Amino acid sequence: MQNVYTVKQVNAYIRNMFAQDFMLNRIAVKGEVSNCKYHSSGHIYFSLKDSSGVISCVMFAGNRSGLTFRMSDGQQVAAMGNVGTYERDGSYRLYAREIRLDGDGVLYERFQALKEELEDMGMFAAEYKQPIPKYVKTVGIVTAPTGAAVRDIMNIAARRNPYVQLILYPALVQGEGAAESIVRGIKALDAYGTDVIIVGRGGGSIEDLWAFNEECVARAIFECRVPVISAVGHETDITIADFAADLRAPTPSAAAELAVYEYLQTKNTMKEAYVTLRKSLASRIEKSRSESERYMLRLRILHPGSRLRTKKRRIFDLEEKIAKIMAQRVQKERGRLLVYSEQMKRFSPLERLGGGYAYVRKTDKKAVLHITDVREKDKIEIQLIDGTIHAEVISAKEESYDR
Repeated sequence: MQNVYTVKQVNAYIRNMFAQDFMLNRIAVKGEVSNCKYHSSGHIYFSLKDSSGVISCVMFAGNRSGLTFRMSDGQQVAAMGNVGTYERDGSYRLYAREIRLDGDGVLYERFQALKEELEDMGMFAAEYKQPIPKYVKTVGIVTAPTGAAVRDIMNIAARRNPYVQLILYPALVQGEGAAESIVRGIKALDAYGTDVIIVGRGGGSIEDLWAFNEECVARAIFECRVPVISAVGHETDITIADFAADLRAPTPSAAAELAVYEYLQTKNTMKEAYVTLRKSLASRIEKSRSESERYMLRLRILHPGSRLRTKKRRIFDLEEKIAKIMAQRVQKERGRLLVYSEQMKRFSPLERLGGGYAYVRKTDKKAVLHITDVREKDKIEIQLIDGTIHAEVISAKEESYDR
């Protein structure tokens, strides 16, 4: 039987092989950071991966003095150190002595630094965001004239509302001079006076999209008087322009949908609103007519003329009532007067004269009541029922009669 070795012996042998390999003792490995953990001891445990595989890594606390950034998942880094074995579990790992950002990682750090700087300046503050107009007539577009982005925007805009005018500023969106070209486009469309501006391009790597991470582009968007929609790359791509813009769209197609209102839907909504408005107005008019008629009736009742007529009728009624009462009272008093008249006839001198009596008076109109009131030769007047007799007293004789 062949020689049998212990696990410790095999792991020790492999460790010696790694230690004797010159390349593995001083090697640089680049990849994407994953599973990064900062241990309480100060060590950093992480993995580097690419499309083909993964390697475990560790940076001990004693080597962290040269680390100029805080590691996090997703960063692209280059780690320098040696590859060795960890005998306890029989695995190998990269023991990193130095780590630096590599390629996209450097750009990522620049992105983070500029983002924090502009954010501290207030350029991303919500109070500076302008609302996107709901119904636009002109849409400015700053993008490459031949890219997929402008075609997507044109197709979406034509489908949603063919009456909206699209104004393209053909700009460089990648490479040298791209940031300056984008800035010129934003300023030109701002001066032209479009209702909204879409700034963007299709997807790409972080280097391809870097023009939209430049400070001059962010400032141009922030200072633009026209609302700006950023539409850079795909939904997962984030740029400085997205933070500075008034609204971020995940894609150029989505930006067109956000900027251009749907004509047919709006038309149908307006028709429905028109019908609803007519019904509401008709109902309101009918209600107002009923209220008006009710108020007119009340006005007629409360009108001074109506009140005067009412009082006049009352006066007429009172006059008729008074006249009736007066007539009744006169009739009653007339009856009483007739009774009194009949009663008075018995005491009337005329009645007595009619009964054969006469009224004697002297020429001085003094009544002759006693025999002593006259003397011989006195002139007297004797009043009868049908006339007066003038006489002279021949003689006067006193006589007594029983009463």
